Amino acid sequence: FKISAVPFHMWTPDAYEGAPAIVTGFMSTGVKAAAFAAFTRVFLSTFEPFTDDWTPVVWVMAALTMILGTVVGVAQSNLKRMLAYSSIAHGGYLLVGLVAANQVGKAAILFYLLAYAVTNLAAFGVIALLGSRDRPNDELRNFAGLWQTHPAPAALMTVCLLSLGGLPPTVGFIGKWYIFSAAVSAGYYGLAIIGVLTSVVSVFFYLRVVVMMYMTDRDSAVAVPERISGVGMVALVAAVLAIIYLGILPTQVLDMAADSIATIF
Repeated sequence: FKISAVPFHMWTPDAYEGAPAIVTGFMSTGVKAAAFAAFTRVFLSTFEPFTDDWTPVVWVMAALTMILGTVVGVAQSNLKRMLAYSSIAHGGYLLVGLVAANQVGKAAILFYLLAYAVTNLAAFGVIALLGSRDRPNDELRNFAGLWQTHPAPAALMTVCLLSLGGLPPTVGFIGKWYIFSAAVSAGYYGLAIIGVLTSVVSVFFYLRVVVMMYMTDRDSAVAVPERISGVGMVALVAAVLAIIYLGILPTQVLDMAADSIATIF
């Protein structure tokens, strides 16, 4: 329920859309990371002797979570709901590492949580800066032509969406590559194939937002704040730099993840 895995995902889109963008950003990162930390510790430590019993169940949940999060996400017109289904799909990718249950998979879960947290916080940060108490500005049409009026937030959001889609040279690409490598090394080729295919499909709805920002005329009836918080922009720039840095030079953090997991298990 906490990680929004199918069939316990129904609460996620409504909760993400109804909450303020800052709260949603915390729900999609901090809450999910804590839940997966507990999930991993319990299933890969306490329940490790029963791996053959729970692995098939989690395998099916991982596949269904990746597929549903991707397919339903394509149909969304609200950006927060779209990111909610994206969060569901990413939960499925993390479950792939749990199913792999090898050293690579354990470290991959930790690294992926870092990659996803940095990226998603930055994405919801952009939504928060462009919205207000009266106008959340979280519909896709609110981002039409954003490049014309607010080029910096548009560029930052583009990097976040490319990372969520798993495109190089972002940290999202490294995270997914690491997760799928763990599945392949453990012999779960079918799960890895489903993960790759759903990742390809997910690129469509991420790039749809980019097309709206850069290739669609601005709607004069849609109002966004003329001035953006300077402190907020500095925080977003730092997050985006981390996304690119970890996508180009991930080795040190990957080694830290492996060392950390080695001390736990």
